[in-house]
Amino acid sequence: MRSAKDFFRPLAVGAPTPLTEIPARPSRAIHFFDPSNPKMAAKVPDMVGTVDVLLGNLEDAVKADNKVAAREGLVKIARETPGLGGDGPTQLWTRVNALDSPWGLDDLTTLVPAIGDRLDVIMVPKVQGAEDIHYVDRLLAQLEAKAGLDRPILVHAILETARGVANVEEICGASPRMQGLSLGPADLAADRRMKTTRVGGGHPGYLVRQDPEGGEINGPRTTYQQDLWHYTIARMVDACAMHGIYPYYGPFGDITDVVACEDQFRNAFLLGCVGTWSLHPKQIAIANRVFSPSVEDVRHARRVAAAMSALGGGGTGAVMLDGKMEDDASLKQCLVMVELAEQLAAIDPELKKQYDAIELEG
Repeated sequence: MRSAKDFFRPLAVGAPTPLTEIPARPSRAIHFFDPSNPKMAAKVPDMVGTVDVLLGNLEDAVKADNKVAAREGLVKIARETPGLGGDGPTQLWTRVNALDSPWGLDDLTTLVPAIGDRLDVIMVPKVQGAEDIHYVDRLLAQLEAKAGLDRPILVHAILETARGVANVEEICGASPRMQGLSLGPADLAADRRMKTTRVGGGHPGYLVRQDPEGGEINGPRTTYQQDLWHYTIARMVDACAMHGIYPYYGPFGDITDVVACEDQFRNAFLLGCVGTWSLHPKQIAIANRVFSPSVEDVRHARRVAAAMSALGGGGTGAVMLDGKMEDDASLKQCLVMVELAEQLAAIDPELKKQYDAIELEG
């Protein structure tokens, strides 16, 4: 058993000291690209500053014959793209191959020495339990020490198996490197033996039906489609909040259905997720819009904060605002919105303009 005092000590001699708190960097859209695809790679420089996270994908959607090319392509892109990764306006993440694959180890031992100073987060697929994170944690510490890095690379786990969901709390707390979790609906559906072939989103067969009127079972009855992923996302959000890390919705596979995509993203945002994956540029705009507090929400949140501040008492007590009672619990909710708006305004000039206009109103 490890002593609690050792938890924030480096796991290798010369490795950077682990973080005691994960930075709250905006990551509304994690945009995936294939580094082995010349057309996708050519678009990366123009996307810096327009998306919070660019992720070089080495795993699924990259053919076995292209694995090495994708890895080498990511190294080239990271080295040659100004503003990408590190202190740049757009974070650089990668999704490495699974730990039980023929490529996972080579991904780590190649990327950390070559671009560890630019790489912000490593996304690990199909995490089953804390033991997977412990393996990556120790290996990264050794590679960081050898490369002379001065900051730790963070780790993000994808929930893609029933066992991973069952172990979600211990995964979140397995290492100070843990940055967050993403829902992996396709692999998780297969592992659970769910009867859906969709990648994220709802299913028309998963529904509740209105009770019959007057006992007429065959009469008209309204149905309401339900969310297949509500339980998993809610559990993931709780586990992340408990450990001070960040939850994300995963992929929404139907690129053409932008309406359902926006609905699914908004559900995740309301439940507590901070961002989502983007599989196509059109989903970036949706994610940026949905995972940013609306002007109306920010305006209300600031009014509540101002009213509670004027009340005095250090945030205790209650006030009436627009016929509704607002108290210290309301203030805590509103401060979540205010703090997020401030973080996003620092990187998004258009949002800053919108949020600053609220101040002028007052």
